[in-house]
Amino acid sequence: MSTVEAITKKIVKISDVIVSQDPKEVIVTYSLGSCLGLTAYDPTTQMGGLLHCMLPASKKNKEKAKVSPAMFVDTGVVLLLQQLIELGAKKSNLEIRIAGCASSLQQVGNIKIGERNHTVARKILWKNDLMIAGEDVGGTQPRTMILELGTGKTLIQSCGETREI
Repeated sequence: MSTVEAITKKIVKISDVIVSQDPKEVIVTYSLGSCLGLTAYDPTTQMGGLLHCMLPASKKNKEKAKVSPAMFVDTGVVLLLQQLIELGAKKSNLEIRIAGCASSLQQVGNIKIGERNHTVARKILWKNDLMIAGEDVGGTQPRTMILELGTGKTLIQSCGETREI
């Protein structure tokens, strides 16, 4: 007789981050358009987290960044890394995957938030000596990003398909 362990789903809202060390948990974020989704996972400890950021840089709204650091890529990535390290993950073990950063069909002018989110994320990761293990960025389609803590897999759902990055 086999037993099936219950899987708990945690949902990351826009401008939020969730970290966990429970291998029975799955962390999900929905509707990544121009927003950045980023997973960080330590396979040796099965600890990981998922971040959903809206805007690239906090410097124009420092007060908002103090209240909601996950709203911004530059402060959100640092927050995610700090939380995982405090939980016991090793920075050198972290596998980073990013998604989103799409071009919105409704974007006004030449703002290109998605491209800027991608650029800032790469810069912050580079400054922290972290490489991107996989990404699914750009285009115009929204994405759902899923981190399975038990397996370490990061999955992307978009246009009716699911793929691993």
